[in-house]
Amino acid sequence: MNMDVTSFYLKDDGQIPNNSDLPVVVYKGAFDDGLPIQETFQQHNWKGSWTGDVFDFHHYHSNTHEVLAVKEGEATILVGGDEGERLQLKKGDAIVLPAGTGHKKLESSHDFEVVGAYPNGASFNTRKQDPADRTQAISEIKNVPVPNQDPIFGEEGPLLEKWIK
Repeated sequence: MNMDVTSFYLKDDGQIPNNSDLPVVVYKGAFDDGLPIQETFQQHNWKGSWTGDVFDFHHYHSNTHEVLAVKEGEATILVGGDEGERLQLKKGDAIVLPAGTGHKKLESSHDFEVVGAYPNGASFNTRKQDPADRTQAISEIKNVPVPNQDPIFGEEGPLLEKWIK
């Protein structure tokens, strides 16, 4: 498997809480060898998978972490709010977003499609930049447990090395 794994931290930008304790993890080429995305996530206890698009507005999940893998096409995803990081993702790439990490699609190819999933099949909420929800969201983010498996590698993998609270 020819994969490049990187990570970076995001700070609260005043609008999007992000997660200063856990980094965003990017797996370039994670599924280039034809590994089945949904089955891989399921096998490693990242469940509740769905297939579709990424919203074109900033949003985050305060009650769970999320993995997104590009099934088709390519896109530019902005993570962390307006001043965050722009990620160029293509078919086979995956990202793990810790709870609280803002994300939105800036542009994509016409065939862009992702598969998303959550540790233990957690039900996710969708929060936007709303000051009225901020205090509750920050409290929820701090209480989201670190998963016991990497969504791609299982019991051993980059996520478990990088996500130590």
